Amino acid sequence: MKKDRLYVPTATKKRDVNATRLLKTRSNFSKSVVVSVAVSSLGTSDMHSHPRTRRQNHWVVVLSQMLLPDIRAASASEFFVFQQDSAQSHRAKDTVALLDQETPDFIPPALWPPNLPDLNPVDYTVWSVLQERVYHTKILDVDELKRRINSEWGALSHAVIERAEQ
Repeated sequence: MKKDRLYVPTATKKRDVNATRLLKTRSNFSKSVVVSVAVSSLGTSDMHSHPRTRRQNHWVVVLSQMLLPDIRAASASEFFVFQQDSAQSHRAKDTVALLDQETPDFIPPALWPPNLPDLNPVDYTVWSVLQERVYHTKILDVDELKRRINSEWGALSHAVIERAEQ
């Protein structure tokens, strides 16, 4: 969770932004955790945490065993629009092949839109809200980080996601 963005009107100077909106307190432990979620107007997936790895097919495993089953359960049908960002693992040949096979009306990466706030509510809104809640006090270790992320994800109001999708 390191998506640090602050959205203000274009003409706003940094000195005019309240300092509490600029400063984040984070612990200094070196381990990290990778989390994946799916969100839609119909609901959210479980929060899936997994180790950071460079294994070639790691994202395929996350998609096929975690996210796609959650998405299918939330959609209550075979029709859904699946969108992800252009991270290298998301554009990998095995990932694209899986999505082409498993998702209806798959749009190939060459036609994916750029990462824009209105097209990617998780990266540009939901993570920011979650980050503020998770990092409200110092975190001692990766296990505590996982517990906090899961707890705050479970407590996150769907209204946050609905506002992000507007």
